[in-house]
Amino acid sequence: MAADPQMSRRTALRSMGVLALLLGSRALAFGASIVAVRVWPASDYTRVTIESDTALSAKHFMAENPSRLVIDVDGLELSPALREIIGKVRSDDPYIGGVRVGQNQPRVVRLVIDLKQSTAPQVFTLSPVAAYQHRLVFDLYPTHEPDPLLSLIRDKEGADQQAAKAVRDALGEFIGKIDRPLIVNSDSTSDPVASTPSAPAPPPVVAAASAPIGPVVAPQHNTKVDRLIIVALDPGHGGEDPGAAGPSGLREKDVVLQVALQLRDRINAVPGMRAMLTRDADFFVPLHERVRKARRVQADLFVSIHADAFFTPEARGASVFALSHSGASSTAARWMADKENAADLVGGVNIKAKDASVARALLDMSTTAQIKDSMKIGHEVLGQIGKVGRLHKGQVEQAGFAVLKAPDIPSILVETAFISNPQEESKLRDATYQSQLVDALTTGIKHYFAKNPPLARQRNL
Repeated sequence: MAADPQMSRRTALRSMGVLALLLGSRALAFGASIVAVRVWPASDYTRVTIESDTALSAKHFMAENPSRLVIDVDGLELSPALREIIGKVRSDDPYIGGVRVGQNQPRVVRLVIDLKQSTAPQVFTLSPVAAYQHRLVFDLYPTHEPDPLLSLIRDKEGADQQAAKAVRDALGEFIGKIDRPLIVNSDSTSDPVASTPSAPAPPPVVAAASAPIGPVVAPQHNTKVDRLIIVALDPGHGGEDPGAAGPSGLREKDVVLQVALQLRDRINAVPGMRAMLTRDADFFVPLHERVRKARRVQADLFVSIHADAFFTPEARGASVFALSHSGASSTAARWMADKENAADLVGGVNIKAKDASVARALLDMSTTAQIKDSMKIGHEVLGQIGKVGRLHKGQVEQAGFAVLKAPDIPSILVETAFISNPQEESKLRDATYQSQLVDALTTGIKHYFAKNPPLARQRNL
């Protein structure tokens, strides 16, 4: 007996309906859904992140004349959310001139990134972590990395020349006032002789006579500086990694950058000192790269700046940490180190990069001498911070912070306050408290170097 065609169609539709109920709407939807698109421009590198609800894969190649990076993303349909990347590229981005996006093939979206300079791109994926879902990341690094130590020295020389010119200009103006005679005119109505043409003119009355002046000498500082002291300042987190957040929404990455920028200016004003920032804007720097930056400028000190957080809002007070080889000094210190060491997972590190093994080796080369010196600077800084506000602990704590593992640089991590505490979050937001904190850090650093002069470098500054 022949089957009824209408009955067959109804059976097939019924089966498809059951399948739809079993799979759900997400499984039937074509391709991944874009959650967010973010662009993080910086002088070090520019990062582009595409966040989606399912994992994406991509292939990329470079094209020339003009220089551009071409990226084909599989399993993706062009959407308004993805088109937002075009408007998120800033005109002052040092690497990206513009972005174009289109549906290159079915299930394949093509991004074309116009480049402003020679670039070495890294394209990789990140699994879900913290508040993030799947991330596809493009990091655009310069092909030729500039020498940071040379840049630091040139910046210092330029500042010194401007300061010397300001001194010369001020002295020149002062000397001109001394050398200029002051003429006192007599009152013609009180002396009829003065108005007579045949009367000889009286000699001018000089208020101050000019005297021979020797060469102009700029004021000399009492403290003799044998060489430039370089302090590496490390504002924690940044970019994809916001760090902790306060009850009202203040982000750790923002407030520690504000403090670090002010501290840089204060240190640069100290004769013979210069500060280098591991980041000077809102972008992510991997932990090992922060250490490498400090070593590249042959820093004499490394100060990582953070804002603490805890599960309960009652925790309060500033802390100073140094590295430990023999375990954490407290359970809280161990918890804090584990939390800060997880920054690479949130910020996003390309674990397939060729220097990953070198980075891991670098973070295992810390020395006993380095820890000893770190404790010294830690005590100096902690004592000064204690004059500004409450301390969480009265002594320098120790734990295995990865960012403190430079083998030849005294390194400390300063938790400025508990951003999770409403009162301390308010203090961190306050410009007056930030200024007091910067004063305390500067004084502690100056006291340390006054007692522990740095050794001579192999490279003359």
